Amino acid sequence: MLSKKERVAAVSVVASGSLACAKFVIGVSIGSLALISDALHSLIDLGATLVTWYAVRVSDRPPDAEHHYGHGKVESLAALAETALLFLIAGGVGVEGVQRLLAGGTTPTFSLLPFAVLAIEMVINGWRAHVLRKTARETGSQALEADSLHFASDMYGSVAVIIGLILAAYGQAWGDPAAALVVAVIIAGLGVRMSRRTIEALMDTAPPGVRDRVARLIMAVPGVVRIERLRVRTVGPRQFVDAAIAVPRTLPLDRVASLKATLQAAVEKTLGDTDLTVSTTPVALDDESVQERIMVIARNRALAVHHLTVQTIGDRLAVALDIEVDGDMPMGTAHEIASGLEDAVAAELGPSVEVETHIEPLQAPKLPGREAAPVRVAALVESLTELAKNHPALRNVHDVRVRETPAGELVFFHCHIDPARSVIDVHEAVDELERDLRRRYPEIKRAIGHAEPRQADASVTVPTPSEVPTA
Repeated sequence: MLSKKERVAAVSVVASGSLACAKFVIGVSIGSLALISDALHSLIDLGATLVTWYAVRVSDRPPDAEHHYGHGKVESLAALAETALLFLIAGGVGVEGVQRLLAGGTTPTFSLLPFAVLAIEMVINGWRAHVLRKTARETGSQALEADSLHFASDMYGSVAVIIGLILAAYGQAWGDPAAALVVAVIIAGLGVRMSRRTIEALMDTAPPGVRDRVARLIMAVPGVVRIERLRVRTVGPRQFVDAAIAVPRTLPLDRVASLKATLQAAVEKTLGDTDLTVSTTPVALDDESVQERIMVIARNRALAVHHLTVQTIGDRLAVALDIEVDGDMPMGTAHEIASGLEDAVAAELGPSVEVETHIEPLQAPKLPGREAAPVRVAALVESLTELAKNHPALRNVHDVRVRETPAGELVFFHCHIDPARSVIDVHEAVDELERDLRRRYPEIKRAIGHAEPRQADASVTVPTPSEVPTA
């Protein structure tokens, strides 16, 4: 199925051929050199239209292994060829007009037929120029725009021929060549305009104002620190934008991907059909905290760290953290990884920094387990409720689960806390409750408490054994 550009170009081919043949036959029959020249002009336009039709067919092809940016440049080449034809037409008409002015010429036989043909041609060319120009703007086709200028010049040429025939009918043989010279100047002006735009496209000249618009769009997206490089070019109807931007190095990878998607949507909404390529460079910001800088170092080494503390001891920093590695890894290898992290932190913060790392297994071994008996769960519920009274920050211990494993029991529980309390206060209170429970029951391998804000009307409740979940 033909595209819109191809349909418009095909109709233009048929119209050009029919009108050129009609004018040539009538020009020969009445002996009008102006009409014959105009027919030759139309035949050249027919050749240009065929080039346009071929160009728009090729330009619609998708990118392939040899043409990574598509085939849109074919339209620019076609437009350049049509521009050359415009200059050729202007030169030919100008030379012929000067020769006829200097040498005089024969007066063509008067007939109403050429006026009728020229009137029909002007109507058709005016319609074609309008349709081609409109389609060129809608599709961004330079070849169709060049073709529209050809038909616009044909209209001026038809006007000149009509004026020349009228003057010739009144015995003024100079009228025809004089009008032809005026048309030659108009056609040359159209050629200059078209050649400038075509050469700019072939030279990858950035469209006026587009770079500044894209720059404003990019800088308006949260997370963009600055633009390192921005290049814009047009290939056929499509804009290609190549941007290199700086982003905070603390930005997670999923946030970077989301930022790129936001940029693509914003640019496409503004420019239309756009191929946006974005490369990101992580940069350190002046307001980065020491904790953020250390976490970036660990993340870049694909290491999981926690319990990070930073202290100022006199005029130097002391850093302590837990580093998690594969539990089956040889301790020698794990120590090398920890030492590498310590060296990287020292390189970032300065040689005077004191770095201590504690190595922990990244994953606990897979333990087979089963739910503890309801009586055991009830006993632990009662103990947790009693122990929680020693910690004012904690209220309403609930959702207690107990699992038996070969390594010992695992206990999970929830409790309510005041949402206004700090994370540090709550964390310490939960840790103390976990330690109290393990001191009372040494067979518990691990206790894990989850603190959650209580509702305003929540009261301290102690679940009864019948309320304790058994699974």
